[in-house]
Amino acid sequence: MMLAVSLTISLAACAEGPRIEITAPGGEARATVSVEIADNSAKREIGLMYRRNMDEYAGMIFIFGAPAHQEFWMRNTLIPLDMIFADGAGKIIGIVPIAVPMTDAVDSVPGDSLYVLEVNGGFCARHGVKPGDLLHFVGFVPKSLD
Repeated sequence: MMLAVSLTISLAACAEGPRIEITAPGGEARATVSVEIADNSAKREIGLMYRRNMDEYAGMIFIFGAPAHQEFWMRNTLIPLDMIFADGAGKIIGIVPIAVPMTDAVDSVPGDSLYVLEVNGGFCARHGVKPGDLLHFVGFVPKSLD
């Protein structure tokens, strides 16, 4: 019986797919985001371009091979996005709120990031996400493929 319950819970977790839980430093939950994974240069280059909408609790996680100063632009991106930059420990080091769509302006934050999570514009304000919060990877291991 315990095996059946354990298997059911495991299958339910897998069915939810890859996601990121965002918490305050003290562990308080801020939000959980189902993510698409951009773990190689081809996927990172396309990102969320050409999307006309995205669910409130959806996003894309960009995974890089090593921490570095990351810069993004919104070329061919049709919806405003919040860009959440995090270090190798998953700690948010900065946020670009409501990046303007369809522009080549460079968006970045000071410091080196290993991860950048893109969500709908205004998401961070709506859910109280701020620098110092933590990203927890669920259902996948964040690793760059290139």
